[in-house]
Amino acid sequence: MAYQPDFGIEEELGLVEKKLESSLESEVKRLTEIATYSVNSGGKRIRPMVTLLSFKAVGGKDVEKAVDIATAIELIHTGSLIHDDINDGGDLRRGQASAIKKFGLMDALIAGDFLFSKGFEIGGQTTYEIVQVTADACSSLAAGEILQRKFRGDPSLTMDGYLDLAERKTSRLIAAGARAGALVGEGTDEQVKSLGEYGRTLGIAFQIVDDILDVIGDEEKLGKRVGTDIKDGNITLLSIHAMNNGSKSSREELASILRKQEKTEDEIQRSLQIIRESGAPERSLQDASNYAQMAREQVSSFDEEHRDRLLGFVDYILNRVS
Repeated sequence: MAYQPDFGIEEELGLVEKKLESSLESEVKRLTEIATYSVNSGGKRIRPMVTLLSFKAVGGKDVEKAVDIATAIELIHTGSLIHDDINDGGDLRRGQASAIKKFGLMDALIAGDFLFSKGFEIGGQTTYEIVQVTADACSSLAAGEILQRKFRGDPSLTMDGYLDLAERKTSRLIAAGARAGALVGEGTDEQVKSLGEYGRTLGIAFQIVDDILDVIGDEEKLGKRVGTDIKDGNITLLSIHAMNNGSKSSREELASILRKQEKTEDEIQRSLQIIRESGAPERSLQDASNYAQMAREQVSSFDEEHRDRLLGFVDYILNRVS
């Protein structure tokens, strides 16, 4: 796991790591190997963190249950990343070979299913409401994958379409973690609702920052080449801003490149240049900041200690470099 700042949940995160490790045991050694490789591949544990922060914010007492649901959501998330790499043909994940590249398509696919099943095995021991929240987020993930494939290489994707994809693929599982943490902590209905919305808007900000880093990020810190979204045909917020605000000739050139199934390195670099020169990174950062502010507003009524931690987490998401 990558280094995380201390938001007062260091001990609980340590318990999540132990739970993750013990959850990956299979009678088939190779399955354990692939699952362990994927879970330990440098993830930031954003979803467990937001789950634990929400749990503590409502004064939760049953730490074991909070650790269980945080672990379950991270297992589901990791399984979704394996499936995402299969869909995209991704060779790299967090700076190292993806599971599909290292272990092959079929074994990676099965390991992704294994992680999903383990996640629901653990999460299923909580309440019906928490299971439903998590299942709904997983359904959104699946729909998001299909929709992303539908819009791959389609420069006509609108802002609303992009935000729908961002919610389905990223935001709703983060929101599920926040809601689940509040539910396990026995928060009030109002607290659960506020923290769920906190997670949803924070998740959109997280996805937008991801898009920005894919255009102007430091490749060494990212652990991958910039321009991966362009190469894969994924239409991001930056592409949309560039299509809306660039010159007519640059918009036409960018659209032409985005539509291509196979792109040369020169075409990828030219697309990045067009996007940067259009001011899209700056506009997108403002969009991310707006969603971050929405997240901040959702937790204004919490006590000072927990509010400050939740606000600090927003800043961490907004200012990350990898």
